[in-house]
Amino acid sequence: DRRFLARSMPSLESYFHYRNLDVSTLKELALRWAPKVAKGFYKESQHLALADIRDSIDELRYYRKHFILSTSTVS
Repeated sequence: DRRFLARSMPSLESYFHYRNLDVSTLKELALRWAPKVAKGFYKESQHLALADIRDSIDELRYYRKHFILSTSTVS
C-alpha cells in the first residue's frame, strides 16, 4: 500500500511518517499474546474500500481498548 502511494501519489505519500501502524500486526500480536482478545473482534468483510477502512479503524479501536490499554497496566 505504501509503495502504491509512493508510486501513484507521491505528494500525498510525503505527508506520512516513515513508521506506519498496521492493524494486521496488532492482530498477529494479539493472536499470540492474548488469543481471547483476538477472537473477540469480528470483522465484516464487504470488500468495499470505504467499508474496509471503517472496519480497520474499528478493529484498531478494539485492540487499543482490549489489548494495548489492558496490558499497559501490567508490570
